[in-house]
Amino acid sequence: MTTGINISEKKKKALKNIAWAICGKIFSLISVLVVGIIVARYLGKEQYGIMNYVISIVAIFQVFADFGLDLIQIREESKNPEMRDKIIGTVFFLKLFFAALTLLAIFITVCLFIHDGYIQAYIMLYALSIILNTTWVTRNHFTSMVWNEYVVKTEISRNIIGMIIKVGLVLFHLSLFWFICSLLFDSLLLAIGYVISYVKKIDTVKKWTFDKSLAIYMMKQAFPLLLSGAAIIVYNRIDQVMIGDMIDKSHLGVYSVAIRFTELLVFVPTIIAQTISPMLVEKRKEDLNRYEECSRIFINVTVSLCIMMAVATSLLSYPIVYITFGQAYIGAASVLSILAFKVIGDALSQTSGQLMIVEGIQQYAPIRNLIGCATCIILNLILIKHYGIHGAAYTALITIFVSGTFSNFLIPAYNGIFYKQLRAIFVGWRDIMNIKTILQ
Repeated sequence: MTTGINISEKKKKALKNIAWAICGKIFSLISVLVVGIIVARYLGKEQYGIMNYVISIVAIFQVFADFGLDLIQIREESKNPEMRDKIIGTVFFLKLFFAALTLLAIFITVCLFIHDGYIQAYIMLYALSIILNTTWVTRNHFTSMVWNEYVVKTEISRNIIGMIIKVGLVLFHLSLFWFICSLLFDSLLLAIGYVISYVKKIDTVKKWTFDKSLAIYMMKQAFPLLLSGAAIIVYNRIDQVMIGDMIDKSHLGVYSVAIRFTELLVFVPTIIAQTISPMLVEKRKEDLNRYEECSRIFINVTVSLCIMMAVATSLLSYPIVYITFGQAYIGAASVLSILAFKVIGDALSQTSGQLMIVEGIQQYAPIRNLIGCATCIILNLILIKHYGIHGAAYTALITIFVSGTFSNFLIPAYNGIFYKQLRAIFVGWRDIMNIKTILQ
Protein backbone atom coordinates (compact mmCIF):
# COMPACT_ATOMS: atom_id res chain seq x y z
CA MET A 1 0.00 0.00 0.00
CA THR A 2 2.82 2.37 0.92
CA THR A 3 4.71 1.56 -2.27
CA GLY A 4 1.67 2.48 -4.38
CA ILE A 5 1.36 5.82 -2.58
CA ASN A 6 5.06 6.58 -3.08
CA ILE A 7 4.87 5.85 -6.80
CA SER A 8 1.76 7.98 -7.09
CA GLU A 9 3.42 10.91 -5.32
CA LYS A 10 6.50 10.54 -7.51
CA LYS A 11 4.37 10.62 -10.65
CA LYS A 12 2.45 13.63 -9.37
CA LYS A 13 5.70 15.50 -8.78
CA ALA A 14 6.99 14.58 -12.23
CA LEU A 15 3.73 15.64 -13.92
CA LYS A 16 3.69 18.91 -11.97
CA ASN A 17 7.26 19.54 -13.04
CA ILE A 18 6.38 18.88 -16.69
CA ALA A 19 3.31 21.11 -16.42
CA TRP A 20 5.39 24.01 -15.11
CA ALA A 21 7.95 23.47 -17.89
CA ILE A 22 5.21 23.46 -20.55
CA CYS A 23 3.52 26.58 -19.17
CA GLY A 24 6.83 28.41 -19.00
CA LYS A 25 7.76 27.45 -22.54
CA ILE A 26 4.36 28.40 -23.97
CA PHE A 27 4.47 31.79 -22.27
CA SER A 28 8.06 32.35 -23.41
CA LEU A 29 7.32 31.49 -27.04
CA ILE A 30 4.20 33.66 -27.16
CA SER A 31 5.93 36.62 -25.53
CA VAL A 32 8.94 36.29 -27.84
CA LEU A 33 6.64 36.22 -30.89
CA VAL A 34 4.54 39.19 -29.73
CA VAL A 35 7.60 41.28 -28.86
CA GLY A 36 9.27 40.15 -32.08
CA ILE A 37 6.33 41.42 -34.13
CA ILE A 38 6.31 44.80 -32.37
CA VAL A 39 10.09 45.27 -32.51
CA ALA A 40 10.45 44.03 -36.11
CA ARG A 41 7.72 46.38 -37.37
CA TYR A 42 9.35 49.30 -35.53
CA LEU A 43 13.01 48.68 -36.39
CA GLY A 44 12.55 47.63 -40.01
CA LYS A 45 14.28 44.80 -41.86
CA GLU A 46 17.88 46.01 -41.66
CA GLN A 47 17.92 47.02 -37.98
CA TYR A 48 15.97 43.90 -36.99
CA GLY A 49 18.47 41.86 -38.99
CA ILE A 50 21.39 43.48 -37.15
CA MET A 51 19.79 42.67 -33.80
CA ASN A 52 19.39 38.98 -34.75
CA TYR A 53 22.94 38.94 -36.11
CA VAL A 54 24.24 40.14 -32.74
CA ILE A 55 22.13 37.58 -30.86
CA SER A 56 23.33 34.72 -33.11
CA ILE A 57 27.02 35.64 -32.77
CA VAL A 58 26.83 35.70 -28.97
CA ALA A 59 24.70 32.52 -28.85
CA ILE A 60 27.37 30.60 -30.75
CA PHE A 61 30.06 31.70 -28.28
CA GLN A 62 27.81 31.11 -25.25
CA VAL A 63 28.09 27.34 -25.69
CA PHE A 64 31.86 27.53 -25.11
CA ALA A 65 31.32 29.55 -21.93
CA ASP A 66 28.89 26.88 -20.68
CA PHE A 67 31.43 24.14 -21.54
CA GLY A 68 28.72 21.47 -21.32
CA LEU A 69 28.74 21.79 -17.51
CA ASP A 70 24.99 22.27 -17.00
CA LEU A 71 23.95 18.65 -17.54
CA ILE A 72 26.94 17.39 -15.57
CA GLN A 73 26.00 19.62 -12.61
CA ILE A 74 22.40 18.38 -12.69
CA ARG A 75 23.54 14.76 -12.85
CA GLU A 76 26.10 15.09 -10.05
CA GLU A 77 23.71 16.96 -7.75
CA SER A 78 21.03 14.31 -8.32
CA LYS A 79 23.53 11.59 -7.38
CA ASN A 80 25.25 13.45 -4.52
CA PRO A 81 22.86 16.01 -2.96
CA GLU A 82 25.05 16.23 0.16
CA MET A 83 27.81 17.79 -2.03
CA ARG A 84 25.52 20.58 -3.20
CA ASP A 85 27.65 23.60 -2.20
CA LYS A 86 30.87 22.08 -3.52
CA ILE A 87 29.30 21.09 -6.87
CA ILE A 88 27.51 24.41 -7.44
CA GLY A 89 30.54 26.44 -6.35
CA THR A 90 32.94 24.49 -8.55
CA VAL A 91 30.70 24.81 -11.60
CA PHE A 92 30.11 28.52 -10.93
CA PHE A 93 33.82 29.39 -10.76
CA LEU A 94 34.57 27.22 -13.80
CA LYS A 95 31.85 29.07 -15.70
CA LEU A 96 33.26 32.43 -14.65
CA PHE A 97 36.67 31.38 -15.94
CA PHE A 98 35.31 30.14 -19.27
CA ALA A 99 33.08 33.21 -19.58
CA ALA A 100 36.15 35.48 -19.27
CA LEU A 101 37.98 33.46 -21.94
CA THR A 102 34.91 33.59 -24.17
CA LEU A 103 34.65 37.37 -23.88
CA LEU A 104 38.28 37.61 -24.94
CA ALA A 105 37.60 35.29 -27.89
CA ILE A 106 34.59 37.40 -28.94
CA PHE A 107 36.67 40.59 -28.74
CA ILE A 108 39.42 39.10 -30.94
CA THR A 109 36.86 37.74 -33.44
CA VAL A 110 35.01 41.04 -33.64
CA CYS A 111 38.22 43.00 -34.21
CA LEU A 112 39.45 40.62 -36.93
CA PHE A 113 36.28 39.86 -38.89
CA ILE A 114 33.69 42.58 -38.27
CA HIS A 115 34.47 46.04 -39.59
CA ASP A 116 31.30 47.96 -38.73
CA GLY A 117 32.04 49.89 -35.53
CA TYR A 118 28.41 49.98 -34.39
CA ILE A 119 27.94 46.22 -34.80
CA GLN A 120 31.23 45.63 -32.97
CA ALA A 121 29.94 47.70 -30.04
CA TYR A 122 26.55 45.96 -30.06
CA ILE A 123 28.16 42.51 -29.97
CA MET A 124 30.54 43.37 -27.14
CA LEU A 125 27.71 45.00 -25.16
CA TYR A 126 25.40 42.00 -25.47
CA ALA A 127 28.32 39.62 -24.86
CA LEU A 128 28.37 40.83 -21.23
CA SER A 129 25.30 38.61 -20.77
CA ILE A 130 27.71 35.64 -20.85
CA ILE A 131 29.02 36.73 -17.43
CA LEU A 132 25.48 37.08 -16.08
CA ASN A 133 24.54 33.64 -17.39
CA THR A 134 26.97 32.01 -14.95
CA THR A 135 24.14 32.34 -12.39
CA TRP A 136 22.34 29.55 -14.26
CA VAL A 137 24.04 27.22 -11.78
CA THR A 138 21.13 28.08 -9.45
CA ARG A 139 18.64 27.19 -12.18
CA ASN A 140 20.42 23.87 -12.64
CA HIS A 141 20.06 23.18 -8.92
CA PHE A 142 16.27 23.57 -9.07
CA THR A 143 16.21 21.30 -12.13
CA SER A 144 18.19 18.62 -10.27
CA MET A 145 15.56 18.75 -7.51
CA VAL A 146 12.68 18.63 -10.04
CA TRP A 147 11.50 22.08 -8.93
CA ASN A 148 10.70 23.75 -12.23
CA GLU A 149 8.11 25.95 -10.51
CA TYR A 150 10.68 28.45 -9.21
CA VAL A 151 12.57 28.53 -12.51
CA VAL A 152 9.41 29.15 -14.53
CA LYS A 153 8.14 31.89 -12.20
CA THR A 154 11.46 33.71 -12.58
CA GLU A 155 11.40 33.37 -16.37
CA ILE A 156 7.77 34.49 -16.69
CA SER A 157 8.53 37.56 -14.56
CA ARG A 158 11.53 38.33 -16.76
CA ASN A 159 9.44 37.97 -19.92
CA ILE A 160 6.71 40.29 -18.64
CA ILE A 161 9.16 43.01 -17.53
CA GLY A 162 11.19 42.59 -20.73
CA MET A 163 8.05 42.91 -22.84
CA ILE A 164 7.01 46.11 -21.08
CA ILE A 165 10.49 47.60 -21.53
CA LYS A 166 10.66 46.80 -25.26
CA VAL A 167 7.18 48.21 -25.87
CA GLY A 168 8.31 51.33 -23.99
CA LEU A 169 11.37 51.65 -26.24
CA VAL A 170 9.07 51.53 -29.28
CA LEU A 171 6.70 54.14 -27.83
CA PHE A 172 9.61 56.49 -27.09
CA HIS A 173 11.09 55.90 -30.57
CA LEU A 174 14.51 54.91 -29.28
CA SER A 175 17.38 53.53 -31.37
CA LEU A 176 18.67 49.97 -31.85
CA PHE A 177 21.31 50.58 -29.16
CA TRP A 178 18.61 50.64 -26.48
CA PHE A 179 17.09 47.39 -27.74
CA ILE A 180 20.50 45.72 -27.41
CA CYS A 181 20.68 47.15 -23.88
CA SER A 182 17.24 45.67 -23.17
CA LEU A 183 18.51 42.22 -24.22
CA LEU A 184 21.36 42.56 -21.75
CA PHE A 185 18.89 43.73 -19.11
CA ASP A 186 16.83 40.56 -19.75
CA SER A 187 19.86 38.51 -18.76
CA LEU A 188 20.36 40.68 -15.66
CA LEU A 189 16.74 40.12 -14.62
CA LEU A 190 17.13 36.36 -14.99
CA ALA A 191 20.38 36.37 -13.03
CA ILE A 192 18.82 38.34 -10.15
CA GLY A 193 15.67 36.19 -10.20
CA TYR A 194 17.56 32.89 -10.11
CA VAL A 195 19.82 34.01 -7.26
CA ILE A 196 16.93 35.42 -5.19
CA SER A 197 14.96 32.18 -5.65
CA TYR A 198 17.98 30.16 -4.56
CA VAL A 199 18.64 32.29 -1.47
CA LYS A 200 14.95 32.27 -0.44
CA LYS A 201 14.26 28.58 -1.05
CA ILE A 202 17.65 26.87 -0.59
CA ASP A 203 20.52 28.66 1.17
CA THR A 204 23.09 31.44 0.95
CA VAL A 205 25.54 31.49 -1.96
CA LYS A 206 28.35 32.21 0.53
CA LYS A 207 28.57 28.47 1.22
CA TRP A 208 29.67 27.70 -2.35
CA THR A 209 33.20 26.31 -2.50
CA PHE A 210 35.62 25.43 -5.29
CA ASP A 211 37.24 21.99 -5.42
CA LYS A 212 40.14 21.51 -7.84
CA SER A 213 39.88 17.72 -8.18
CA LEU A 214 36.12 17.95 -8.70
CA ALA A 215 36.67 20.67 -11.33
CA ILE A 216 39.06 18.43 -13.31
CA TYR A 217 36.60 15.53 -13.11
CA MET A 218 33.66 17.68 -14.25
CA MET A 219 35.57 19.21 -17.16
CA LYS A 220 36.51 15.73 -18.41
CA GLN A 221 32.89 14.64 -18.12
CA ALA A 222 31.59 17.81 -19.79
CA PHE A 223 33.97 17.95 -22.76
CA PRO A 224 32.00 15.51 -24.99
CA LEU A 225 28.84 17.50 -24.21
CA LEU A 226 30.68 20.70 -25.17
CA LEU A 227 31.46 19.24 -28.61
CA SER A 228 27.89 18.06 -29.06
CA GLY A 229 26.41 21.34 -27.82
CA ALA A 230 28.73 23.38 -30.03
CA ALA A 231 27.68 21.36 -33.08
CA ILE A 232 23.98 21.87 -32.28
CA ILE A 233 24.22 25.62 -31.69
CA VAL A 234 26.35 26.11 -34.79
CA TYR A 235 23.92 24.42 -37.14
CA ASN A 236 20.99 26.22 -35.49
CA ARG A 237 22.57 29.70 -35.62
CA ILE A 238 25.27 29.74 -38.28
CA ASP A 239 22.76 30.30 -41.09
CA GLN A 240 21.77 33.67 -39.63
CA VAL A 241 25.40 34.73 -39.22
CA MET A 242 26.25 33.62 -42.77
CA ILE A 243 23.23 35.43 -44.26
CA GLY A 244 24.32 38.61 -42.46
CA ASP A 245 27.87 38.26 -43.80
CA MET A 246 27.24 36.83 -47.29
CA ILE A 247 24.14 38.87 -48.24
CA ASP A 248 23.11 41.71 -45.91
CA LYS A 249 21.38 42.42 -42.62
CA SER A 250 18.08 43.35 -44.32
CA HIS A 251 17.71 39.84 -45.76
CA LEU A 252 18.64 38.45 -42.35
CA GLY A 253 15.76 40.45 -40.84
CA VAL A 254 13.34 38.80 -43.27
CA TYR A 255 14.79 35.32 -42.64
CA SER A 256 14.58 35.84 -38.86
CA VAL A 257 10.83 36.39 -39.13
CA ALA A 258 10.40 32.92 -40.65
CA ILE A 259 12.59 31.50 -37.86
CA ARG A 260 10.21 32.93 -35.20
CA PHE A 261 7.33 30.82 -36.54
CA THR A 262 9.52 27.75 -36.93
CA GLU A 263 10.41 27.97 -33.24
CA LEU A 264 6.70 27.84 -32.40
CA LEU A 265 6.20 24.72 -34.52
CA VAL A 266 9.18 22.90 -33.01
CA PHE A 267 7.64 23.36 -29.56
CA VAL A 268 5.05 20.65 -30.34
CA PRO A 269 7.44 17.66 -30.75
CA THR A 270 9.51 18.98 -27.83
CA ILE A 271 6.55 18.89 -25.43
CA ILE A 272 5.30 15.52 -26.68
CA ALA A 273 8.79 14.06 -26.18
CA GLN A 274 9.14 15.50 -22.67
CA THR A 275 5.70 14.24 -21.64
CA ILE A 276 5.86 10.73 -23.12
CA SER A 277 9.51 9.84 -22.36
CA PRO A 278 9.03 9.17 -18.60
CA MET A 279 6.16 6.81 -19.49
CA LEU A 280 8.39 4.94 -21.95
CA VAL A 281 11.03 4.49 -19.25
CA GLU A 282 8.46 2.81 -17.00
CA LYS A 283 7.11 0.59 -19.80
CA ARG A 284 10.61 -0.57 -20.77
CA LYS A 285 11.21 -1.68 -17.18
CA GLU A 286 7.91 -3.58 -17.10
CA ASP A 287 7.71 -5.26 -20.54
CA LEU A 288 10.06 -4.95 -23.55
CA ASN A 289 7.39 -6.00 -26.05
CA ARG A 290 5.02 -3.40 -24.65
CA TYR A 291 7.82 -0.82 -24.84
CA GLU A 292 8.46 -1.62 -28.51
CA GLU A 293 4.79 -1.07 -29.31
CA CYS A 294 4.61 2.19 -27.37
CA SER A 295 7.88 3.56 -28.79
CA ARG A 296 6.56 2.89 -32.29
CA ILE A 297 3.31 4.71 -31.52
CA PHE A 298 5.28 7.55 -29.90
CA ILE A 299 7.29 8.21 -33.06
CA ASN A 300 4.38 7.61 -35.44
CA VAL A 301 1.95 9.95 -33.70
CA THR A 302 4.50 12.75 -33.15
CA VAL A 303 5.73 12.67 -36.75
CA SER A 304 2.21 12.44 -38.22
CA LEU A 305 0.99 15.45 -36.23
CA CYS A 306 4.03 17.44 -37.33
CA ILE A 307 3.47 16.49 -40.99
CA MET A 308 -0.04 17.95 -40.77
CA MET A 309 1.25 21.10 -39.05
CA ALA A 310 4.00 21.53 -41.64
CA VAL A 311 1.61 21.24 -44.60
CA ALA A 312 -0.91 23.65 -43.04
CA THR A 313 1.75 26.24 -42.14
CA SER A 314 3.38 26.03 -45.56
CA LEU A 315 0.05 26.57 -47.35
CA LEU A 316 -0.91 29.47 -45.06
CA SER A 317 2.55 31.07 -44.89
CA TYR A 318 1.59 34.24 -46.80
CA PRO A 319 -1.43 35.25 -44.69
CA ILE A 320 0.43 34.26 -41.50
CA VAL A 321 3.35 36.62 -42.24
CA TYR A 322 1.22 39.41 -43.70
CA ILE A 323 -1.21 39.53 -40.74
CA THR A 324 1.54 39.48 -38.10
CA PHE A 325 4.70 41.18 -39.39
CA GLY A 326 3.13 43.13 -42.27
CA GLN A 327 3.86 43.75 -45.94
CA ALA A 328 7.47 44.84 -45.27
CA TYR A 329 8.37 41.26 -44.28
CA ILE A 330 6.23 39.42 -46.86
CA GLY A 331 9.43 37.94 -48.31
CA ALA A 332 9.56 35.74 -45.20
CA ALA A 333 6.45 33.88 -46.38
CA SER A 334 8.23 31.90 -49.09
CA VAL A 335 11.02 31.09 -46.61
CA LEU A 336 8.45 29.95 -44.02
CA SER A 337 6.78 27.72 -46.61
CA ILE A 338 10.10 25.82 -46.77
CA LEU A 339 11.11 25.99 -43.10
CA ALA A 340 7.68 24.75 -41.99
CA PHE A 341 8.73 21.24 -43.00
CA LYS A 342 11.68 21.47 -40.61
CA VAL A 343 9.27 20.55 -37.81
CA ILE A 344 9.00 17.04 -39.32
CA GLY A 345 12.77 16.65 -39.13
CA ASP A 346 12.72 17.97 -35.58
CA ALA A 347 10.03 15.47 -34.64
CA LEU A 348 12.11 12.62 -36.07
CA SER A 349 15.25 13.91 -34.35
CA GLN A 350 13.71 14.53 -30.93
CA THR A 351 11.73 11.29 -30.72
CA SER A 352 14.74 9.23 -31.81
CA GLY A 353 16.95 11.13 -29.35
CA GLN A 354 14.56 10.31 -26.50
CA LEU A 355 14.53 6.62 -27.45
CA MET A 356 18.34 6.60 -27.37
CA ILE A 357 18.28 7.99 -23.83
CA VAL A 358 15.56 5.57 -22.70
CA GLU A 359 17.49 2.61 -24.18
CA GLY A 360 20.84 3.83 -22.85
CA ILE A 361 22.56 4.08 -26.25
CA GLN A 362 23.07 7.86 -26.36
CA GLN A 363 26.89 7.63 -26.41
CA TYR A 364 26.94 7.91 -30.20
CA ALA A 365 24.52 10.86 -30.33
CA PRO A 366 27.27 13.52 -30.62
CA ILE A 367 28.23 11.96 -33.96
CA ARG A 368 24.78 12.91 -35.26
CA ASN A 369 25.30 16.51 -34.23
CA LEU A 370 28.77 16.71 -35.78
CA ILE A 371 27.39 15.30 -39.05
CA GLY A 372 24.64 17.94 -38.92
CA CYS A 373 27.12 20.73 -38.21
CA ALA A 374 29.35 19.78 -41.16
CA THR A 375 26.34 19.43 -43.48
CA CYS A 376 24.96 22.81 -42.43
CA ILE A 377 28.18 24.77 -42.98
CA ILE A 378 29.01 23.15 -46.35
CA LEU A 379 25.49 23.52 -47.77
CA ASN A 380 25.11 27.10 -46.54
CA LEU A 381 28.35 28.10 -48.27
CA ILE A 382 26.99 26.66 -51.51
CA LEU A 383 23.26 27.39 -51.39
CA ILE A 384 23.24 30.88 -49.83
CA LYS A 385 25.58 32.02 -52.58
CA HIS A 386 23.22 30.78 -55.30
CA TYR A 387 19.75 30.99 -53.72
CA GLY A 388 20.05 33.57 -50.94
CA ILE A 389 17.84 33.17 -47.88
CA HIS A 390 15.89 30.39 -49.61
CA GLY A 391 19.18 28.51 -49.87
CA ALA A 392 19.61 28.87 -46.10
CA ALA A 393 16.07 27.55 -45.60
CA TYR A 394 16.74 24.50 -47.77
CA THR A 395 19.99 23.94 -45.88
CA ALA A 396 18.20 24.02 -42.50
CA LEU A 397 15.67 21.51 -43.83
CA ILE A 398 18.26 19.14 -45.26
CA THR A 399 20.48 19.42 -42.17
CA ILE A 400 17.80 18.37 -39.67
CA PHE A 401 16.92 15.30 -41.75
CA VAL A 402 20.57 14.35 -42.22
CA SER A 403 21.52 14.77 -38.54
CA GLY A 404 18.30 13.47 -36.98
CA THR A 405 17.36 10.67 -39.37
CA PHE A 406 19.89 9.69 -42.05
CA SER A 407 22.77 9.65 -39.55
CA ASN A 408 20.91 6.88 -37.68
CA PHE A 409 21.34 4.74 -40.80
CA LEU A 410 25.08 5.42 -40.75
CA ILE A 411 25.46 4.45 -37.06
CA PRO A 412 24.83 0.68 -36.64
CA ALA A 413 23.58 1.01 -33.05
CA TYR A 414 20.78 3.28 -34.28
CA ASN A 415 19.65 1.29 -37.32
CA GLY A 416 16.56 -0.03 -35.51
CA ILE A 417 15.48 3.51 -34.68
CA PHE A 418 16.11 4.56 -38.30
CA TYR A 419 13.64 1.98 -39.62
CA LYS A 420 11.06 3.14 -37.07
CA GLN A 421 11.53 6.66 -38.41
CA LEU A 422 10.95 5.53 -42.01
CA ARG A 423 7.72 3.79 -41.03
CA ALA A 424 6.62 6.91 -39.16
CA ILE A 425 7.03 9.05 -42.28
CA PHE A 426 5.07 6.80 -44.61
CA VAL A 427 2.52 4.91 -42.50
CA GLY A 428 2.71 6.61 -39.09
CA TRP A 429 -0.76 8.11 -39.52
CA ARG A 430 -2.26 4.67 -38.83
CA ASP A 431 -1.32 5.00 -35.15
CA ILE A 432 -2.84 8.43 -34.48
CA MET A 433 -5.83 6.92 -32.68
CA ASN A 434 -3.60 4.57 -30.65
CA ILE A 435 -1.95 7.27 -28.51
CA LYS A 436 -4.10 6.11 -25.57
CA THR A 437 -2.04 2.88 -25.55
CA ILE A 438 0.95 4.78 -24.14
CA LEU A 439 -1.17 6.48 -21.49
CA GLN A 440 -2.70 3.25 -20.16
